[in-house]
Amino acid sequence: MKLLIAFLVILISLLQYRLWYGDGSFKQTQKYQQQLDLLQQQLTVKQKRNKALEAEVLDLRKGKEAIEETARHDLGLIKQDETFFQVIE
Repeated sequence: MKLLIAFLVILISLLQYRLWYGDGSFKQTQKYQQQLDLLQQQLTVKQKRNKALEAEVLDLRKGKEAIEETARHDLGLIKQDETFFQVIE
């Protein structure tokens, strides 16, 4: 009986050691959670920056198309190596 109690005490001590100091301990889990929080904050900042850049690119593309459309319609401009046909009715 004493041997069984000693074995259980040793087993519980080893498990407690792993819980507090070993791989996957509370301290290490907290450290990983802090790193994860920091990375999520950085990700949020970078996603906002990417959305802003994407919006800017879309504006530039649309702006270029709008300028080109205005130049073609109002000023009669054509691109290089492009043939212009004017139909007179």
